[in-house]
Amino acid sequence: MTRWYTMSAVDASFFDTAPHVYSFVHDLPVSPERVWESLVSDESVAAWTPLLHSIEWTSPRPLGVGSTRTVVLPTKAITIHEYFFRWEEGHRYSFYGVDANLPLFARFAEDYIVEPSGNGTRFTWTFALEGTPKTRLAMKAMSPVNRANFGAMARGSKSYFAKHP
Repeated sequence: MTRWYTMSAVDASFFDTAPHVYSFVHDLPVSPERVWESLVSDESVAAWTPLLHSIEWTSPRPLGVGSTRTVVLPTKAITIHEYFFRWEEGHRYSFYGVDANLPLFARFAEDYIVEPSGNGTRFTWTFALEGTPKTRLAMKAMSPVNRANFGAMARGSKSYFAKHP
C-alpha cells in the first residue's frame, strides 16, 4: 500500500515567499483560447513535456476552485495529488500539492497565467517549493537542476504548440 506524505496548503502569497521560486515566460504562436484548452484537457501539460508521465483530473467537469488531479512523473516514482485554489477561467489557475508518495516537499505549488500578446499568447508558468526539514539542504543544492528541469517543462510549450496549433 502506498504511503502518502502530506504537504501544507498554500495561498497566492507563497509564489512571493517560497524558498524556491522558478518562473518562466514564453510567447506562444497560438491564441490564449488554444493554450487554455490544452491546459484543461485530459493530458494538460503532460502532453507538452516528457518530464511528466501522466496527469489525471480527479474532479468532474466543469473544473474550477476545488478541482483536483493526480500527476505522475516519468519514472513513476513520484506521484503528487493537487488541489486548485485559484481559477480564473481562460486566464489563470493555481494549485498546491496536497500529498505525495515521497517526503520531498513541505509545500509545493504552481501558477499558470495565459494572456493575449501580439499575435499569440504570453504564457507564464511559476513553480514554488519548500523542502521538508530532511530535504531542504538537498533542495538548495539541487536548485540549478530544478530550475533546468522546470525550464525544460515550460519550454516544451513552444514545441508543442508549434506542432499542434
